Amino acid sequence: MRTIYLDNNATTAVDPQVVEAMMPFLVEYYGNPSSMHEFGGNVANAIEKAREQVASSLGATHPTEIVFTSCGTESDNTAIRSALGSRKNRHRLITTRVEHPAVLTLARHLERDGYKVTYLPVDGDGNVSLDLLEEEMDEDVALVSMMAANNETGVIFPVEKAGRIAHEHGALFHTDAVQTMGKVALDLGGGNIDLLSISGHKVHAPKGVGALYVRRGCRFRPFLLGGHQERGRRGGTENVPGIVALGKAAQLSQAHMDEEGTRVRALRDRLEKSLLAMPDTRLNGDVDRRLPGTTNISFKNVEGEALLLMLDRKGICASSGSACTSGTLEPSHVLRAMGVPFHFAHGSLRFSLCRVNTDEEVDSVIEALPPIIERLREISLFKD
Repeated sequence: MRTIYLDNNATTAVDPQVVEAMMPFLVEYYGNPSSMHEFGGNVANAIEKAREQVASSLGATHPTEIVFTSCGTESDNTAIRSALGSRKNRHRLITTRVEHPAVLTLARHLERDGYKVTYLPVDGDGNVSLDLLEEEMDEDVALVSMMAANNETGVIFPVEKAGRIAHEHGALFHTDAVQTMGKVALDLGGGNIDLLSISGHKVHAPKGVGALYVRRGCRFRPFLLGGHQERGRRGGTENVPGIVALGKAAQLSQAHMDEEGTRVRALRDRLEKSLLAMPDTRLNGDVDRRLPGTTNISFKNVEGEALLLMLDRKGICASSGSACTSGTLEPSHVLRAMGVPFHFAHGSLRFSLCRVNTDEEVDSVIEALPPIIERLREISLFKD
């Protein structure tokens, strides 16, 4: 049975061109890039090429603004801790209720350490209010951290405008842009974004590599202390194959961005239209301000975990929320923040499509899902 993978907000298949680019650095060019000899120097050159590729794909003004990390979570932790550490006279962090656990878990930890954290609400469509952000700003805010797009609903946040508000009050601005790379262009040239996180496995690179954009002139305190790697900003021997892979994947994602906005969006819309034609369904998230490949749909009186298991038996991979919280039986914190009713929130599915998905795969989901929903409603304990 062929697997139909529609969970690309969680992780993507590694692009064959990315595999081709990284393989020599696993078996042939294995020198340490910090070494003085030519064998290591050639590897160091490959890292700098990848840095240029990532910087170009993000629209950064200079390659040195890119710091390679192990993942988006490390990038988020580094950005937030650096911002707070460089603003020791300020003790507040502002974020949103719908951030990825990489940010929310750290925020709760910081509260225990004495920081004051404000969690901005979202409306029923998953949008955050910049007026509320403006109201919360004061001279004690060190950092505003707001995701560029939500990983569950795909809703896009106005991060450039939010960054401008933060700067007007002397605060730094960070965005978790893990979901937007290769899908939505952000304006780094405007100078409103100080720190930006990305992760390789969302753009067809392997797991275990990410990057952090640090705007030139932004004060920075490293999170991982050790050697001189990454110009002293991130200690530890570099994951060269992963970094090379991320560079190639970033280059390819930039080249395929138009396809994400046209063909992938059309696939998503066709799937969405068919599923929403079923009774007692609802779309979660702003209809217009969304990532082109993401849809989050709730099915009333359906138990989400059972739904995922029955889809899995058909070879269909979807998600009920963030892959980083899939071990819990609680409804998504994102949908709860949006006020989605319990009988809908428990039966939500996130489908996230990308350029490797096909019309045939969408047809298979449209055929397989209605009888599953009908069966689960017949045996459901969730009744009006």
